[in-house]
Amino acid sequence: MRILVAALVVLSVRPALAADTHPFGVRDMQSMDRVGAPIVSPDGKSSVFTVTATDLDANVRRSSLWTVKVDGTGLRRLTNPDRGNDDNPVWSPDGASIWFVSTRGGSSQVWRIPADGGEAERVTDEPLDVRNLSVSPDGRLLAYTMGVFPDCDTPACTRKRADERAARKATGRVYDSLMVRHWDAWADGTRSHLFVRGTARTAASIDVTRGMNADTPSQPFGGPDEIAFAPDSRSLVFSAKLLARASEEAWSTNFDLFQVPVDGSARPRSLTADNPATDTRPAFSPDGRTLAYLAMRRPGYEADRLHVMVMSWPPAGKPREVAAAWDRSPDHLSFSRDGKSLLVTADSLGHAGLFRIDVASGKVVELVGRGTARGPADAGNAIVFAHESLRAPADLWALAGTTMRRLTSFNADRLAAARMGETEEMTFPGAGGDTVHAWIVKPVDFAPGRTYPVAFLVHGGPQGSWHDDFHYRWNPQVFAGAGYAVIAVDFHGSTGYGQAFVDAINDDWGGKPLIDLQKGLAAATTKHAWMDADRVAALGASYGGWMVNWIAGNWPDRFRCLVSHDGNIDERAAYFETEELWFPEWEHKGTPWDNPAGYAKASPADHIAKWKTPMLIVHGGRDYRVVDVQGLGAFNALQRKGIPSKLLYFPDENHWVLKPQNSVLWYDTVIAWLDQWTKPAR
Repeated sequence: MRILVAALVVLSVRPALAADTHPFGVRDMQSMDRVGAPIVSPDGKSSVFTVTATDLDANVRRSSLWTVKVDGTGLRRLTNPDRGNDDNPVWSPDGASIWFVSTRGGSSQVWRIPADGGEAERVTDEPLDVRNLSVSPDGRLLAYTMGVFPDCDTPACTRKRADERAARKATGRVYDSLMVRHWDAWADGTRSHLFVRGTARTAASIDVTRGMNADTPSQPFGGPDEIAFAPDSRSLVFSAKLLARASEEAWSTNFDLFQVPVDGSARPRSLTADNPATDTRPAFSPDGRTLAYLAMRRPGYEADRLHVMVMSWPPAGKPREVAAAWDRSPDHLSFSRDGKSLLVTADSLGHAGLFRIDVASGKVVELVGRGTARGPADAGNAIVFAHESLRAPADLWALAGTTMRRLTSFNADRLAAARMGETEEMTFPGAGGDTVHAWIVKPVDFAPGRTYPVAFLVHGGPQGSWHDDFHYRWNPQVFAGAGYAVIAVDFHGSTGYGQAFVDAINDDWGGKPLIDLQKGLAAATTKHAWMDADRVAALGASYGGWMVNWIAGNWPDRFRCLVSHDGNIDERAAYFETEELWFPEWEHKGTPWDNPAGYAKASPADHIAKWKTPMLIVHGGRDYRVVDVQGLGAFNALQRKGIPSKLLYFPDENHWVLKPQNSVLWYDTVIAWLDQWTKPAR
């Protein structure tokens, strides 16, 4: 069964060529208020959520808390962003107050504010930053995480040791296990541990995971949804990777669910020890009798399908899979108020849909199939969630039956002022005759009879997807606003088309995906004569950057220019430079010494002799996933061969370009490079 919500297809109506408007650009993108997922009140009448605004002049983003009623009335800002970044809101069980984490006061601590407004009061005075807040069902306890040395008895011990280390004149560190660095930070010996304390300001916190050489939530992207209070408020369930050998963390994906008493009287015990792959996202049913969670099956594979599992609570018997035949991989999991169904979001056919799964039968119903839905919550008479698309950033919506109701319109004026390109979905026969999907975005102010240069975007992952969403790093509308037709292909390996389609890229990075890209470009330019098939630029990041490097030597005569952002040039060398070793070991079927052929066949460096296309290289100095020497190596090769090339280097960015002014520089530089090579007539 599928419920189609027409209201989601077009989120704003405005004149196409109004005199007081302009083509959408990077500064418009940065100006948008970023609306977070809703947290619904216990009575189901209101939601609290975050709104993050960008101050481009100050080069910072500031977040505040807002509330709105489920009927769409009563929208108001609850906290002042000038006082600090406020996030991670949690309702008290009686709905009278909202707990949240804020940087006001100089460090990240827990604060509380009346739900109907007023002054916030600080609750914690920890010597370390607090994150990932939860409140117990009985309202008596708080749980949160702090980065501590595992052998320290108190947070004060960690603070003292960290201060002593900072005061030393010698800066060297000694490591005897992996991971020495991860994503964008060097390991300092601390772990993200779970603490519990009473709600009174004078209460003391207890490290209930003390001694664990493991993080909860997962680092660097895990959040509060990996931690849950048990219904009786006497224990917590959390996800962590606890391994016998510390270095194994670098090549294992074995996250287990653990249970620990809130008073720390017993060590955490695994609930999912039988599964050697990932277990995560614990969620309890309202009646407290069922624990639902997500689980992978194949160890070492980070892009394996996440299966929906349920177990009796207290734990008894074996877990049961729900909706086993549903070939999608959820990334959100929560119970309905009656406990009979689960609300999940999952990539699906170029969108990130909202689905309801019946716990008893496993029947799956698509509630919202267009755009991208995030953070659904059951309010009783409606489901509240954030929704975005290629043409509009996120706002809150409510779904009651089949009726959609918009709750917020944060960027209406900004959207009305900026003209965007029309979007289109297309399919074509790709590698092996499989159906492959792609997005098309028309140039702003598209005029029939004209032809336009093409920005051919390649997504990263590689197990990712070009969603119908409002992306803040790779936004197709910025290219459309600069006068480009955009083509974005979901090649083999992309998510949302079934697990077999995802698996198809394993050990075949330059095979089926390249065929899909070749066929997709041909199909799009053949279908749309207004696309100038001779004036095409290819650009991508991460795996997309790798693919651009691959294209340079394996499709060298097709593009006017290329842009490779944080892309590997040599997979063999990259293995020895990166941090999450499970990724190359799965994708290339072993280590470089056990399977050198697997790495050799995926190394663009072996095809540099055929490089000829002008290329812009972009890299971040704090990228420890794809280390900057890979980008520098590509630039060396380009310069040595005399190929027109540029290097845009960000010493303070990681795998992503996140700072507002750096994002502006990125788009200005990339679009100027595309203009240089695709817009002048040859």
